[in-house]
Amino acid sequence: MSSYLIAALWAVVGGAAGWGARWGSLKLAKLEELESGHKWWQEYGPPVLAAVVFGVYALQISPFPLLLVRSIFGLVLVQVIFFDFEHHLILDRVMFPAMALALLVSLSALVGGLGLWHQAWWAGLATGLGAGLLFVLLALVGSAIFKAEALGFGDVKLAAFMGLLLGWPYTVTAMFYGVLLAAIGAIAFIVTHRSLKGTIAYGPYLSAGALLMLLQPLN
Repeated sequence: MSSYLIAALWAVVGGAAGWGARWGSLKLAKLEELESGHKWWQEYGPPVLAAVVFGVYALQISPFPLLLVRSIFGLVLVQVIFFDFEHHLILDRVMFPAMALALLVSLSALVGGLGLWHQAWWAGLATGLGAGLLFVLLALVGSAIFKAEALGFGDVKLAAFMGLLLGWPYTVTAMFYGVLLAAIGAIAFIVTHRSLKGTIAYGPYLSAGALLMLLQPLN
């Protein structure tokens, strides 16, 4: 079967999964007593982005078990992107199960499983802990300097998840991409709002960096 046909079929699966992620986000928003919007990007963004992510991954990643695992993590990141853009919130109900799954994948290296990039079993755990502590420090320093919340603890948990998922040094590269994309997003916010006041959600840009790194082949 053609690789492009496989990618197209997997993109359809991704689109359906994206609709599921949007439906789940609406339910989770109700649990958090949040009001969900119904703008076009909120409704159609998750399925469209998930379809693109799944399709591109299918072109780049094999074998299928690895594609499946990375696609699941990609879907988690898609949910984080749109939920954080909409509500400026990264949910524990999403992050904690995702972190547990990422840890299991990392530990699967002990039995020759799907540990990403065949890193040592402890690499994800150490990187996740380090990334989480780094973002705790950044949040505390930012709050002390700006007298306001510079980073939310949802971002801290997202950083820890990225560390568990990507390991070393891929987490650092993903964060670099995240910072770069966030700078572009901040400039766009300033230009469109014609003001330096306001805040941007940082989680979507970190998640985008992680999505890019999940394209990396196994060593």
